Amino acid sequence: MIFLVVFILFSALIMRLGFLQIVYGDEYQRELKRTDAVTVSNTVPRGKMYDRNGNVIVDNSPLNAITYTRSQNTTQQQMLDTAEKLAKLISIDTSKIRDRDKRDFWLIKYPKKASKLITKAEQKKWDSKKVYQMQLQRIPASELNFSNEELKTIAILKQFNSGYALTPQIVKNNNVTPEEFAAVSQDLENLPGVDTTTDWDRKYVFGDTLKSVLGNVSSAQTGLPKDLAEQYLAQDYSRNDRVGTSYIEQEYENVLHGQKAEVKNITDPSGKVISTQVVNEGQRGDDLELSIDMDLQQQLEKIVEGRMWQQKQDPNSALLDRAYVVVMDPHTGEILSLVGKKIVTDANGKEVMQDDALGTFTTSYSVGSAVKGATVLTGYQTGAIHPGSEQLDEQLNIKGTPLKKSWKTFGLINDLTALQVSSNVYMWKTVIAMAGGQYVPGRPLDLNMKTFDTLRNYFGEFGLGVRTGIDLPNETPGVQGAGRKPGNMLDLGIGQYDLYTPLQLAQYVSTIANGGYRMQPHIVKEIREPDSTSNQPGSVIQEIEPNVLDRIDMKDSWIQRVQQGFHMVMQPGGTAYSYFQGASYDPAGKTGTAQAFYYGSDRSKWGTDVINTSLVGFAPFNNPEVAVAVLVPWAYSGTGTPLADLLGSDVFKAYFDLKKARETNGTTSTANSAANSANQTSGQ
Repeated sequence: MIFLVVFILFSALIMRLGFLQIVYGDEYQRELKRTDAVTVSNTVPRGKMYDRNGNVIVDNSPLNAITYTRSQNTTQQQMLDTAEKLAKLISIDTSKIRDRDKRDFWLIKYPKKASKLITKAEQKKWDSKKVYQMQLQRIPASELNFSNEELKTIAILKQFNSGYALTPQIVKNNNVTPEEFAAVSQDLENLPGVDTTTDWDRKYVFGDTLKSVLGNVSSAQTGLPKDLAEQYLAQDYSRNDRVGTSYIEQEYENVLHGQKAEVKNITDPSGKVISTQVVNEGQRGDDLELSIDMDLQQQLEKIVEGRMWQQKQDPNSALLDRAYVVVMDPHTGEILSLVGKKIVTDANGKEVMQDDALGTFTTSYSVGSAVKGATVLTGYQTGAIHPGSEQLDEQLNIKGTPLKKSWKTFGLINDLTALQVSSNVYMWKTVIAMAGGQYVPGRPLDLNMKTFDTLRNYFGEFGLGVRTGIDLPNETPGVQGAGRKPGNMLDLGIGQYDLYTPLQLAQYVSTIANGGYRMQPHIVKEIREPDSTSNQPGSVIQEIEPNVLDRIDMKDSWIQRVQQGFHMVMQPGGTAYSYFQGASYDPAGKTGTAQAFYYGSDRSKWGTDVINTSLVGFAPFNNPEVAVAVLVPWAYSGTGTPLADLLGSDVFKAYFDLKKARETNGTTSTANSAANSANQTSGQ
């Protein structure tokens, strides 16, 4: 009986084995040989940036790097073991370790202790996620006092966990010493997933020059910005990809990012990588050729800094802390130079100069009489005045209002003279006529308040009070004054009510200079293919064409009339003549001063009465090739030097001197040489 039972059992077993082998044998054999192909992407260096003359502005600098790639089935304990070994070979920043990172590490490091933090009843009651959260909360604070070596392990483990499976994650790429690189390279067989490679970082060839506008790139450790992560992930980015986080780097991310390299990892059923195939070697990002002239940019920065430090010696200019210059091609909208400088107090209490080129389009100020060209043209358009109209420049005695007058009483003057000498009264009477009012000494003004909108609409056609459309994020449209009283309207007509940006002033004067076309400013001139064989820009992929945003609805003869008035400003009798006397380049422009309140870096002085100075101009008068806007907020209190006029003269001189030097030498650029003429001009 026993023998019979054993025989039957063995017969059943043999039949079962035969059944599995004959019926399912091929299927199980295929399962053993089954592999999965997982394609992962690796980042490539970003595109470079050049100036208009082919000088490299932003490059990629090679870096030694240590990476980690985890397999699909790597456990946390295995990662911890590798992190502990790696921590003995490299140094790493531990300052960004969070309390949560420490608690995660403790749970992995001490699993037996962690299990005692939760009762069996709680384990049955809660799901695994709830259990883990409660374990984190119940770790005693006394258990979180770690040694320096453990903190390094935590920082490394955090980097291990920040990437996807089978995707290399940067552990360290800043200041990897040759000793660290060699030590890790020699011990790779004991560090599963760890590798040594070459990475890159952004290199700013000209230091801080224009750096704020060039923008920043996220680090390999931070990857995608949290607020934009979902947007980038939808575009096939990985969480650890580096992307532009501000200004040019952000605005042209799709151009600079490049085509990522693709690698196909073949894994066995256990998730182990058994082979790797390169699908696509990738290509670094396309290059940008900016419209910026770095020779001119460097010279103008030195000029602005020199003039600011010089004027700060005047007690009346103690609050001076910033100045802006925009140089633009009035026919194409190309930005040739974008200069902003700000004086700040460092940690040691010392005043230092800081780049603030962003302020040229992100901050706005009262600019004064520089806008009077727009006021005169609006007067023509509305029929309030016509070319040649004469008005009496006199003190205005409006009931309930302090006497209003120009800086000097000019008597009977026409529109050209009003621009030349910067008559406030002429502009006020023009605005009164626009608003259907009539000035009678000693009586109040009865004005049509819709003229506020009329003025602002026409000013907007020149670019004043509206976004210019520059190819950079975060541009401000300026600030409109809140009140709508008759006096406010008069102040609007002389540039002392609404606030404008320096870039808006450049667009405004360019519109007058080129005959009435409001050009969209742009800082990128061309997009080019990357050239790996040289340090020069490659072939042109796309040229940024000039874009006309608007053609002002005014007669050509009217615009020419205002151009003539601007020319007279720089001639004998004009408000800027003393600064442009004898200029060979035949400039035209308009000066401006505005009463304002100080709201700069020194909060204790907020609300102090100050004077803003401005200047807009173009040259040569008969064939404008360059437009300039200068704005110096809080230039002085009481009386002082109109710094904008000084800077305007310096800027035009630097531009035409540089042009002459290039024509003489037969070159287009000297960006890497010392700007001696700039130093002499700035008085340093």
